Amino acid sequence: MRTNIIIATFLVAMRINCGNVYCIDKEENNQVKEWLVYEGRDDMPNIILISGDEEYRSEEALPQLAKILSLKHGFNCTVLFAQDKGEPGIVNPNNLNNIPGLEMLQNADMMIIFTRFRALPDEQMQYIDDYLKLGKPVLGIRTSTHAFNFSEIDFDSKFVHYGNFYDEDDEWKGGFGRAILGEKWISHHGEHRHQSTLGIKASGAESHPIWNGINEGDIWGPTDVYGVRLPLPGDSQPIVLGQVMNRTGEYDKKDRLYGMKITDSELAGLEEEEEEGEKIEINKNDPMMPIAWTKSYQLQSGKKGKVFCSTIGASTDLLFTGTRRLLVNGVFWCLEMKVPQKANVDIIDNYDPSPYAFHKEKYWLKKKLTIASLE
Repeated sequence: MRTNIIIATFLVAMRINCGNVYCIDKEENNQVKEWLVYEGRDDMPNIILISGDEEYRSEEALPQLAKILSLKHGFNCTVLFAQDKGEPGIVNPNNLNNIPGLEMLQNADMMIIFTRFRALPDEQMQYIDDYLKLGKPVLGIRTSTHAFNFSEIDFDSKFVHYGNFYDEDDEWKGGFGRAILGEKWISHHGEHRHQSTLGIKASGAESHPIWNGINEGDIWGPTDVYGVRLPLPGDSQPIVLGQVMNRTGEYDKKDRLYGMKITDSELAGLEEEEEEGEKIEINKNDPMMPIAWTKSYQLQSGKKGKVFCSTIGASTDLLFTGTRRLLVNGVFWCLEMKVPQKANVDIIDNYDPSPYAFHKEKYWLKKKLTIASLE
């Protein structure tokens, strides 16, 4: 299978470290590209993967997922990134207002979205809206439940209803997350950097094809379980539940897993939390929250489409085979293709993801990566 990777600056393959900013040599035509393309087979679907979050390093996770989908399974994948308008080809997840390349959704067979609280201009949002009206499949990862957020200064947008905090009593209440994926941002159910997520089979989903090739214990990640409201709306079907696991080793801020391990075996038990000024005891594993589910969506003037949503899938979550296979299986399911009995999800190239964390703008500028450096 031939794979052609088109990168930010039609590179000459050598990166130069210019202080703390990664730069790359350019060909004579000095042409800049703003996305990554991984060519698969002519007879396979086109997938657009949209990154853009400031915390869970979707700009690292999605190129790796795209490589697996393309090199191992033949899908044609294009990865989009948040960028500053004045610096095309330089990834800046802290820019909430610009993701070049969304026009390629016009020819997409599937959209994978991993964004957080974006307020994109109408001309970019229109491509997402048009795609959804066609009822094409959507796979949402982690912060995609709160993919968009339009503040008061953005209220002239035609797409304010996509925002996570949209509260009008209509079909869009709860924004894109609730209306399309099945849930918006609610809460951290597990404790950040101290409690990890172990995936177990949801009742009634034991034989679901998304579980093909995955054993219980395989799906794990250092990101915590998100809270959702139960039951999930409409025809949502929980596929994977998130068991909240305590970190049993020492907290290590220098470790990208923060000291948590897939072998941690201590379940979270009763914990005291404050709610509306009162202290209450909750058991974070009773009930357990769904971390992956299927559902359908349909805009008022559109066709019906399929959704797979997974709140596990940060860059460091993808270090674990079961978590990668969960997402790859979800792609096949969304596209109504036969899910492999055991999909090949081997890591490609030197995958060295960053720990999840927020970075202030000045810090991030020192860490900026050219798209080529993600290749």
